[in-house]
Amino acid sequence: MTASSRLTFLTRIGFATRGLLYIVIAILIVRTGRAEDPSGALEFLGKGGGQLLLGVTAAGLFAYGLWRLADMALDIERHGSDRKGLVERAGAGFSGIVHLFLAWQAIRLIRGAASSSGDSTREGAEMALELPGGWVLVMLGAAVLLALGAVQLVKAAKGSFLRYLEPQIAQQPWAQWSGRIGYAARGVVFLISGYLLAKAGIDERAGEAGGMAQVLSWLTSPFDWIVGAGLFGFGLFSLIEARFRQLHDVPIDDAVRRATRLR
Repeated sequence: MTASSRLTFLTRIGFATRGLLYIVIAILIVRTGRAEDPSGALEFLGKGGGQLLLGVTAAGLFAYGLWRLADMALDIERHGSDRKGLVERAGAGFSGIVHLFLAWQAIRLIRGAASSSGDSTREGAEMALELPGGWVLVMLGAAVLLALGAVQLVKAAKGSFLRYLEPQIAQQPWAQWSGRIGYAARGVVFLISGYLLAKAGIDERAGEAGGMAQVLSWLTSPFDWIVGAGLFGFGLFSLIEARFRQLHDVPIDDAVRRATRLR
């Protein structure tokens, strides 16, 4: 097995890990009312599954993050060079950074380090507001979150995410609807998070900002359950992607051969 194919295999584990984290988030909010984000779900899995599960999770998230960053840099998913393609590649890069951070958190949990319970969105807002004119940075961050939310909703409406699946699976209603409700729920989370961040920037109060956990806490019943059910759908769709997504190998081996020749 080549290095490229090994990375692709681990990326599939990364998709499955992402799905598991979203399923845990959904179960916690629906069954216990406990609002968590992927970091909190990761800590929950670590307590229940031990170091072996965290080790597999860390490897999958790390590979997934690298694959996303490679997609941004090399366009391995064939997004194209037009404006839409560039936006998708930027989104892939953002996703890559987020999942590499989650992999780092998994490694910290394996080593017995305490998990950070802070909200990265809120902490970022606090740091920005301490700078002169920092509210502008906060508003820019809010604009990015709102744009990401809109993109997720467009994907849910158009079903554009299905083009990455094997054709026979993309035609199945269970694949279509788990993806649609999943992307719609993520879109709602991004939009509300963007709204909270914009409000924090306007009021210059970082405590009003928050990521997924804050959004789920902010929602009242039954809307938290509805969004939680949608996130469960996204988790299921991620598991479908783990098995049936058409992945293009990252050209690691070619890069190594070229580097060797240069020497």
